Amino acid sequence: MAKAVEINDSNFEEILNGEQPVLVDFWAEWCGPCKMIGPIVEELAGDYEGKAVIGKLDVDANPGVTGKFGVRSIPTLLIFKNGEVVDKQVGAVPKSVLIQKLEAQI
Repeated sequence: MAKAVEINDSNFEEILNGEQPVLVDFWAEWCGPCKMIGPIVEELAGDYEGKAVIGKLDVDANPGVTGKFGVRSIPTLLIFKNGEVVDKQVGAVPKSVLIQKLEAQI
């Protein structure tokens, strides 16, 4: 079972430059809603193995990427395609919402 990729300031660009869409979960250890959506993100990593890259970025440890995309509320989930943000979800949502957003990019 695939796990979500740990994304950070140093590997972010490299991960975005792949062929597949990338979902990035901006989260923090102290964030309650992040803990609710975390297991869903991990499930998606398994469900979309080979079709999309599913990753998590700790906002406290990675201020560079967090600032670049103006992430102020967490959890924020950004979906990238060809290095560009193509969709955004702020706040915890059901898995079905994220599946719908991912499917639109595959």
